[in-house]
Amino acid sequence: MKILHISAECYPMAKAGGLADVVGALPKYQNQLGHQAMVVMPMHRTSYLISHHWDIVFKGAISLGPHTQEFTIIKERTNELGFELFCVDINGLLDRPKIYGYEDDADRFLAFQFAVIEWISAAKLIPDIFHAHDNHAGLVPFIIQHCFQYQHLASVKTVFTIHNAEYQGWMDWSKTNFFPLFDTWKSGLLEWDHQINSLACAIKCTQKVTTVSKSYLIELMNSSNGLANLFKQEQTKCTGIINGIDYSVWNPMTDDFIQSKYNEKNLEEGKKINKEWVCKKFGFDSTLPLFIFIGRLVKEKAADLLSEAVSTAFERLNYKFNVLVLGSGDESIEASISNIHEKCFGYFHSQIEFNEQLSHEMYAGADFLLMPSRVEPCGLNQLYAMRYGTIPIVRRIGGLKDTVVDMGDREGFGICFNEASIDDIVHAMGRAIELYENTHMVNMLRKKMMTINNSWEKSSQEYIDLYNSIN
Repeated sequence: MKILHISAECYPMAKAGGLADVVGALPKYQNQLGHQAMVVMPMHRTSYLISHHWDIVFKGAISLGPHTQEFTIIKERTNELGFELFCVDINGLLDRPKIYGYEDDADRFLAFQFAVIEWISAAKLIPDIFHAHDNHAGLVPFIIQHCFQYQHLASVKTVFTIHNAEYQGWMDWSKTNFFPLFDTWKSGLLEWDHQINSLACAIKCTQKVTTVSKSYLIELMNSSNGLANLFKQEQTKCTGIINGIDYSVWNPMTDDFIQSKYNEKNLEEGKKINKEWVCKKFGFDSTLPLFIFIGRLVKEKAADLLSEAVSTAFERLNYKFNVLVLGSGDESIEASISNIHEKCFGYFHSQIEFNEQLSHEMYAGADFLLMPSRVEPCGLNQLYAMRYGTIPIVRRIGGLKDTVVDMGDREGFGICFNEASIDDIVHAMGRAIELYENTHMVNMLRKKMMTINNSWEKSSQEYIDLYNSIN
């Protein structure tokens, strides 16, 4: 099968979250199954773009209302990622350092999608599957089915994966002036709640919808930022496929980012060396349990609760642990976390940044990972932690519910709680500190986690089976 993944992100070219990790791994594993999977994304001006060699493979133009916009398709020369990576360059529109956050994001991602379809059409590179990811590619099924000049592509199978339904690609109706001519009788497919909604349009038009965990799909049918009724209406075309992780990147036995390589056979020694390294770097006592939080500092991740939860835990649990936070996001949350330093000096530290190497060091050196998320479609951090023998402490939500079993339950290995609240977080941390005193139990749970297969091999085959199920 020839599969074209269309996405705003792809690791390591450009990453804002888990979407990039998925798109950077799934195509590689699909190719290993004997298929031809490719990725096309905007040409963000990142360090990866600058440090690699690219070939121009196509030049074309699209109309954005009264304006003609030229675009270029470039391809990474070496295919080092295990698949062909294409980028869409539109001068002044897509060639920017940030992936999101511009006032004209609607125009940017409209232009991106139109350029992708024009390239595929003009170059006659018609795939068997268009696999679109999140709202930034959500209009692709509509474009090929209802824009007159691209209806020769309407027979191509379409799959749409929702990584985060909170962001839906809302647009004013004036943006239809940018569209290629389409059947206006089909305008209702673009609409949800009196405006254009790219996510809703994708759900209506695509042949199959996937979410990145089964529990997240169930949650979306009850609460999905206004789309719950649509998910209920279209549930027969929806399925949940849990994300995997790339074992060539996330493997403590081969990871060049960490101080001491290890597996489940020598994990006690390996974890000890890596923990001592991290603790020395941040001035912690390595005999105390080390909790980490890695991720975006936003309300979705319940990061706004971190400062009060950690401060309360220090008071209630008598400073018997250390906490290290890595991430960036909402400025007010960043400030609240930074303010803990003075109050809890020697026990707490934060790095307000994205740092890939440090994240690997933290997974390898930590005892516990905190994930108190309000929303977690799948979650990858808990899978990374498990791979490195770090016990996940998670809220029972979305993919966290599907991948982490509480140590008090049969076959359990993690610590789970029900609410994104200060009390639940602190109580879970208390359970972790009690567990830490039982070295034998900790090592048993670590070994159990490290032997669980969370690789992409199983999930990538599930996607292939899904493609084949489309008539």
